[in-house]
Formats: sequence, C-alpha cells, structure tokens
Amino acid sequence: MCGRYRQTSDLASLERRFGLQPSGLALTPRYNLAPGQSAPVVVAPEERRDLRLMRWGLVPPWAADPSQGHKMINARAETLAAKPAFRGAYRSRRCLVLADGFYEWAAPPRPGAPKQPYSFGLLEGGPFAMAGLWERWQPPGQAELLSFSIVTVPANALVGAIHERMPALLLPEQEALWLDPAQHGPAALAGLLRPYPSDLMQAHPVSPALNRAGAEGPELAQPWRPSRAPGLFD
Repeated sequence: MCGRYRQTSDLASLERRFGLQPSGLALTPRYNLAPGQSAPVVVAPEERRDLRLMRWGLVPPWAADPSQGHKMINARAETLAAKPAFRGAYRSRRCLVLADGFYEWAAPPRPGAPKQPYSFGLLEGGPFAMAGLWERWQPPGQAELLSFSIVTVPANALVGAIHERMPALLLPEQEALWLDPAQHGPAALAGLLRPYPSDLMQAHPVSPALNRAGAEGPELAQPWRPSRAPGLFD
C-alpha cells in the first residue's frame, strides 16, 4: 500500500523532466499528500503530455458517489486487467503520478509509541513517476471529477524491510510506453510493473509528525533519528 507521498518539485522542473506542455498550473510543494487530496498527474492525449490536477482515490464511472474513491487509492498490478474498477482505465486511461518521495510505516519502536514513518526516494534525488490509472466521474447535473489510483507491486529489498508492497516506480525509458494508449495488452504493460531496483533508491526515518494527515512542511521529509531505537537503514 502507498498511503502518503510528497511532490515538491516546481512546475518548470516538472515540465523539463517529463516533457510537458505548458499548463500554467499553480503548484504548491506538498510534503504529505494524503488520499482525497488533489495532486499533479501526467496524461498523454493526442501524443502530447499534459499535466492535470486530480483527486487521489479513483472513483469508477458507475460509482453512486465519490466516497468510493477512498477504497481505491491503490491498484494491485497483479489484478488490473481483471478488476471491474480498474480494467477500463488499465486499457486506455493510464497516467504518471509525479512524486519525489513516498512513505511507509514500520512497527512502533516500543510499546505505546507511534508507528515510525520512513521516506523512500531516488538515490540521486529528484522527481520520479509512479504508474497510475485515472478516471472521469460525472453523474447527471454534477461537475466532472477526475481521480487517480497508484499502481502497487511487491516490494523490493529496501522497501521490504518496512512493507510488503510499494508503488510501481517507472524508469524514465518506460514512461512513454505506460502512457501510450496504443499499448493496451497486458503482455506489453506487465513488464513495466516490477519492483524498482533497490540500488537506485535511498531511505531514512522521518518524524512521527508525518502521521497526522494535516501536517505539512519540508521538515517532514528530513532525516529523523528515534531517540530510543536504532534505524533500519543505518
């Protein structure tokens, strides 16, 4: 499961890194993105790459109300082609979810202590793309809602020290194929959904202040040392 992540890169940096069309979107650095909040994703209509803000938590077109999205913040790679909520998006509405880090939680260091969050990102730093799916939801008489889900895969060795699943991070050379609507066979896409190489990633503990969904600020991503327990990634 991926339940929190951050996206702090400015718009110009994202446009350069991902080859985006100018959007004019106003992006605020987010150090603690949580389900139900809006976040930037990349879609590729008509062979161009556009940046759009969508709500995290995919709402299927047949949902009675948008609260359905709370159950669909993640989509397991192994069942994308079979699950009714995801198979249409897997075929033709794939996106890049932009981030420069994600978080997972270890068991509390001692009884009664809060769970310990850890930050995971690229070894060289900078933004990366997580494989995502997106949908439109628009019941009669209501405004259109765009929403997305983050695809997850079995954890690599680094993330596996904390959690058994991780987001499906894409290598830069894989991003175009994931976005290409002409590629919709599971055989072509499944090869992209693999654990990201551990030796290209880094991790460190961060403050338990991250546990509160409303917390924000760059200090949440900084390395933090628990006072009475050794870190897993010393």
